Amino acid sequence: MTQKIIGMLGGMSWKSSAEYYRLVNEGVRDRLGGLHSARCLMWSFDFDDIAVLQREDRWDDAAEQMIEAARRLQRGGADFLVICTNTMHKAAPQIEAAVDLPLLHIADPTAARIKAAGYKRIGLLGTAFTMEQDFYKGRLADKHGLDVLVPDADDRATVHRIIYEELVQGRVEAASREAYRDVIRRLVAAGAQAIILGCTEIMLLVASEDSPVPLYDTTGLHAEAAVALALG
Repeated sequence: MTQKIIGMLGGMSWKSSAEYYRLVNEGVRDRLGGLHSARCLMWSFDFDDIAVLQREDRWDDAAEQMIEAARRLQRGGADFLVICTNTMHKAAPQIEAAVDLPLLHIADPTAARIKAAGYKRIGLLGTAFTMEQDFYKGRLADKHGLDVLVPDADDRATVHRIIYEELVQGRVEAASREAYRDVIRRLVAAGAQAIILGCTEIMLLVASEDSPVPLYDTTGLHAEAAVALALG
């Protein structure tokens, strides 16, 4: 069987990109059996460079770096692209306009699974950029018809801080898990029927037992969709 080559824009952070690499290879092995593994290319950023541009609100500069990496993957032979992070999907339209490769958007397989389960009102956890800006929430609402709830300002600050100060650095703290559980409980009390883990590192901290409603891990769902596309 001929596999399409997955072009992965990673390193944002490398902790979650390592999970992507593991998941796509396990997915291909499970589908094809034997010694099969994924045909993939990964460009891995120095995340500090990207994080500085995010903090300084230099999103166009960050998008230019993403575009250059996408072009490298295209020259390397990738058949389609996945951005191994939720936040930098802010640059997805610019990347799609700059390269001649399809982009598998992380929000789409997540929304498809949520709608298939019959949920409509969804809580969203992620970086402050993902929770507060429209590039992600807007896609879930406008393209997929979901009603998206985000935490209040204090909870958004807590969720964001834990991602950048702990999870992307490989730290998994029990107190932070409890803080996330509290945020999730408040979203559920506000009407959320399920929760999107809309940062690719959050799955390192919380799992289904930490929530009274279903959790939708964007990392796993995105990797699963990439495998399906690669294998046709």
